[in-house]
Amino acid sequence: ADIVELLKREDADIVTLQEADAPSSWSGNFDHVEYLARESGYAWYAHASHVENRFASYGTAVLSRFPISDSYRVDFNPTPPTTRKGFTLAEIEWEGGGDNGEKRVVDVVSVHLDFSRRSKRIQQIQDLKEVLGNRENSRVILGDFNSTWIEGDRELQDLAKSGELKTHRPEANHLYTYAEERFDWILISKEFEFCDYYTADDVVSDHRAVVGEIVPANNNSLLANC
Repeated sequence: ADIVELLKREDADIVTLQEADAPSSWSGNFDHVEYLARESGYAWYAHASHVENRFASYGTAVLSRFPISDSYRVDFNPTPPTTRKGFTLAEIEWEGGGDNGEKRVVDVVSVHLDFSRRSKRIQQIQDLKEVLGNRENSRVILGDFNSTWIEGDRELQDLAKSGELKTHRPEANHLYTYAEERFDWILISKEFEFCDYYTADDVVSDHRAVVGEIVPANNNSLLANC
């Protein structure tokens, strides 16, 4: 219910979630993503469970006010003893998001990388790049990368460089999302520009929500995502 209030207040057109539960015994036996979509007013959503066991089913998800024409679940290779990670890719039909206001199809990716080992994150980034390398749509990649930009492991820089992606003020020493680390990011392709970017103050999980507003380059139509 607290997350619903956050989503209603921010009024985002697209929302991405990580560690989002399907019906699980440890969290009430109901579909958290379906509940958030219904209660927050999102007509379309895609949900991929990367972890499935007798206690839990959870993974990544995308909620959208624009139609999702297709969606894909990608599981990364197992990384014991940590739980499996992966990403949801949703093809979203952004009305008015293209040149001259026509429809633009955007690949929106909700991703979660391994937290414990850089070597695993590097391989997961490679898997993500391989999938996206075969696609031609504009893209927005959002999620918990468990990586910083300037102090860490350079996998974010590698992903951005190889995919011609950018983020907001990558070397800023604020915008923390987990303790005093910036682990959660929004990356956008060159067709877009940021017009706003901040972290929400609400405590609704162990990470703070990242909120961005983007526009098509040289266009005034808005798409916000949280």
